[in-house]
Amino acid sequence: MNSFNPPRFDYFANFIKAWQGVHVLDVGCGGGFTSEYLAKMGAVVHGIDISPKLIETAKKHAYSMSLKIEYKQGAGESLPYEDNRFDVVICVDVLEHVSDLRKVISEIQRVLKPGGLFLFDTINKTEESKFVMIRLMEDTLKEVPKGSHKWEKFIEPETLKALLHDMRFEKIEMKGFEVKGKDEKSDALIVEINDNVSVMYIGKAILAI
Repeated sequence: MNSFNPPRFDYFANFIKAWQGVHVLDVGCGGGFTSEYLAKMGAVVHGIDISPKLIETAKKHAYSMSLKIEYKQGAGESLPYEDNRFDVVICVDVLEHVSDLRKVISEIQRVLKPGGLFLFDTINKTEESKFVMIRLMEDTLKEVPKGSHKWEKFIEPETLKALLHDMRFEKIEMKGFEVKGKDEKSDALIVEINDNVSVMYIGKAILAI
């Protein structure tokens, strides 16, 4: 859902003023929407996804746009990068899909430099999120393929916050990431950052030095 990237990066800009030269890992990069967005802003981007097909798609699209992005196929539970490699790790539309959340956060912590920034968004585990993300977004609006989400894997903010604290992250912030409807002219989703975390939330955490 590429329409999520503009509000996403408006929020991330509160913590990263300039992306030029920043070494970033995009965990769960999919077809490369977020990686390309970062590369266009001057970041040094690495993207990883568990799907070989999506990685090939991302590579071809980056090549067609003359964007230098290093893509690899692999899982978030076992990142193929050395310790303390990245300034920033981004993980969007991913945490609610992984097989082992604790292991993924542990791996993100390992590859981040001390003082590095973890930027993320995910889905809260509420009855409202079940209605919006599955019944509305999948079944009615068809914004995402049917069966993409499993409500049992959605993550309560306090659960993620506790896990981040366990992994030596600090200065954790979480905000609501709310779909308000569709733009009648462009058909793009209207997304707002606010204090309502009942469906989706977006945030940042800094790895302790």
